[in-house]
Amino acid sequence: MAARAIWKGVIHFGGIAVPVKLFSAVADRNVHFRLLHKKDHSPVRQAMVNPETQEIVPYNETRRAYISSGGREVILTQEELEELKPEKSREIAILAFLPPEAIDHRWYDRPYYLGPDGAEDKYAALTQALQAQDREGLARWVMRNKEYLGALRPFEGYLMLISLRHEEQVVSAEELEPPGGKPLDKRELEMARQLIGMLEARFEPGDYRDDYRHQVLELIDKKQKGGRIRRAPRRKTEETPEDLGKALEASLKSVSHG
Repeated sequence: MAARAIWKGVIHFGGIAVPVKLFSAVADRNVHFRLLHKKDHSPVRQAMVNPETQEIVPYNETRRAYISSGGREVILTQEELEELKPEKSREIAILAFLPPEAIDHRWYDRPYYLGPDGAEDKYAALTQALQAQDREGLARWVMRNKEYLGALRPFEGYLMLISLRHEEQVVSAEELEPPGGKPLDKRELEMARQLIGMLEARFEPGDYRDDYRHQVLELIDKKQKGGRIRRAPRRKTEETPEDLGKALEASLKSVSHG
C-alpha cells in the first residue's frame, strides 16, 4: 500500500521554490484497547463531571483556565486562543544551512519524509546539493494551525524534515549533579576498551522489536482461538558486582564464550 501524503508545502530559500508532499516517517503500532463495563461488556466512555454535584458537564459549557503560581484562575475564551494561531501557509522557509552536527539529538522530535509534488528536477537538485555539501536546512513552517521549526536533510535519495523541540522543552545537562566516583585505573580502562571493541556491531533495526506488543498480540490470538494461556517466567535480575574489575572480567568472559 502506497504511503499517503498528509500535507503539501513549498520549500523556499532565496529565489528557489520546491513543491513537496509530506509523509509521516513513523507510525503508531501500539495495541489499542476498548474500555468495557465489567458487568455486561457494554462500551463505556469518559465524561467531564462536576466534582461537587457529580453532574455531567457538556463540552460547550466548559471554559479553559490557566492556574497561575499564586493559584489565580485566568479564563481564556476559544476566540482569544484562535486569534493567537499562526496564519495558514504552505511555505517551508529555510532560515539557514548548517552542518549536520550543529543540532544534537535532544532537539529532534518527529521525522517526516518529503516527496516531490511536481518539479522533480528542482527536488533532485536540492537533495543532491545538500548531500554533496554535507549540510541541512533549518526550516520553519505552519501545519494544522501550529508553527514548527525543523531540520531539512537528505536521506537515501529523499528529503527528510524532522521537527525540533523548542528551547524550553529541552532540559540542560547542567541541571544534573556532576558524576562522581574515582577514575578507572589503567587495567580497568584497557578491559573496558576490549569489551567495547568486542561488542562493536552495525545497528540492524530488525533485530530489535517491541516484545511486549508482540506478546500482547500473541495473547489476543490465543484467546481468540480458545488456546491455553501460560504465563512466561520472569527474568531474574542479575546482581551488580561491587568491584568494577571483576565486573569487566565477567563481562569479557561472557562475550567471548557467547
